[in-house]
Amino acid sequence: MSFTPKTSAEALLVRLKDHGIDALFANGGTDFASIIEGYARATAEGAADAMPVPLVMPHETAAVGMAHGRYLASGKPQAVMAHVTVGLANCVMGIVNAAADNVPLIVMSGKTPITEGTRLGARNVPIHWGQDLRDVSSMVRSACKWEYELRYGEEAEAVIDRAVAVAMTEPRGPVFIALPREPLAEELRPAAVGTPIRADTPVLSAPATEPLAKAVAAMKAAKRPLAISGRGDPEGRAAAALINLAEKFALPIAEFWPTRNIMATSHPLHAGFETAPLLADADVVLVIDNLVPWILNGVELRPDATVIQLGADPLFGRYPTRGFPVDIALAGDPAKALDALADALPDRSDQMKEVAFPFEQDRKSRFERAKVTSAPMSPAFVSGCISDAVGRDAIIVNELGVQPAYIDVGGANQFFGHALSAGLGWGLPAALGVAHVYPDKLVAACVGDGSYMFANPVACGQISEALGIPLLVVVMHNGIWNAVRRSTLSLYPDGIAANANTMAITSLEPAPDYVMVGAASRGWAARAEKAEDLPKILTEAVRVVTEEKRMATVEVIVGY
Repeated sequence: MSFTPKTSAEALLVRLKDHGIDALFANGGTDFASIIEGYARATAEGAADAMPVPLVMPHETAAVGMAHGRYLASGKPQAVMAHVTVGLANCVMGIVNAAADNVPLIVMSGKTPITEGTRLGARNVPIHWGQDLRDVSSMVRSACKWEYELRYGEEAEAVIDRAVAVAMTEPRGPVFIALPREPLAEELRPAAVGTPIRADTPVLSAPATEPLAKAVAAMKAAKRPLAISGRGDPEGRAAAALINLAEKFALPIAEFWPTRNIMATSHPLHAGFETAPLLADADVVLVIDNLVPWILNGVELRPDATVIQLGADPLFGRYPTRGFPVDIALAGDPAKALDALADALPDRSDQMKEVAFPFEQDRKSRFERAKVTSAPMSPAFVSGCISDAVGRDAIIVNELGVQPAYIDVGGANQFFGHALSAGLGWGLPAALGVAHVYPDKLVAACVGDGSYMFANPVACGQISEALGIPLLVVVMHNGIWNAVRRSTLSLYPDGIAANANTMAITSLEPAPDYVMVGAASRGWAARAEKAEDLPKILTEAVRVVTEEKRMATVEVIVGY
């Protein structure tokens, strides 16, 4: 059934749906009145499908994190709306994560009403004065590609068109729109709505001929080439192209701090997750969309090594400082660039078995180490048990939980790690977003105890129950901010803090009862304290998720 918007709010919602955005992650407030009325009118007229489905988010951390995860699983832009300045403040960390991971979010917040008189939408409760800020967009300007404040109702369609086009233009990223209440409530003339979409998204091509020729020449001359991937694309195009190149050219691929995995960990040319040992011998290093392919002060490259950086923005220009060498910059669509390299390079597939042998041996050694038990359990042992329990077809969303070296995944886009911005609380809601796209797949959120606290787990549990999203949640409980501890030890290995019984500003004890938190929204939950109990607890948790379609939380006591 057709639906003709009457207000700016309705036009905005319909336009989002016109762009394929089928869900709105919303945390409501007084600025949502016209949005809510628009949904009500569309539903009453039998045209609810003309607008994105409104998904109620009890907290903004969950809203932005879940939208982030939904993009990773679908490849489609996502929309989030929060309540004026205070709601946007809770979104900021998630927006920073989205920017670092090139995730196209259309982030909207209401804006305190502008007027104080009788205009529809004008201020009428005390918070409309108290929530006002001089420059709302300044809260997110550094992280967003573009921002705008809706001024007139008839702008709604054009503003959404531009927002989606900018967000989806490579390198992708979040955009922001402030929505004052008065223009949202504005009634529109029929001629002002239903205009054609005329904001096409630019498509990246393969890299230019000259740098591509230089890269081909360098790789042809290479004796010990190495590829380092940071992330693939949600569609899997870059993953397929890279694997094709690797198999033709006998090119090993390492995944250093991957945010979106590129290949099955069992692939013969998967070179693991540490680059330092491999870089000592590499004469050509092909970096594919990886902000940090190694730690600069921990690796010494061969003096004659050629570094090729490939991606939509191989220089990562939005970051103030990035000192990695770039001998050849291949700017363009990663999949097209990798296909062009494969077409131009000679066939060395007969060398693949020889090249792969040390990686296969290392993989066997790692998984053997993961079987060693201890008290408390080691992260490696727990990671191996989780991998065994969920199987190679599961999707794992990891935030300071499992160690990827001990996880066996069956293909690309089955292991998602946190963006290097590392805004905590991302993992659990992102996993909900992935599971929302794939309700019949087993999705596991593997998070540290600190990350679990930051994720507002009560809100996430409510979302799981309300939307019927089954999810396995594994909380690695070591009772400490281990990243803070490790950072201190790396700077002061022989310092006073290193030898203290308790390191300041690191302890998370006394810990809450994570089992009770996990069960709060009628979820299943259990605690594993002994190595011999963990496999059977995980097996039951997987059964609950896959058969009963509920959230299952497993708290695991681990050492550090």
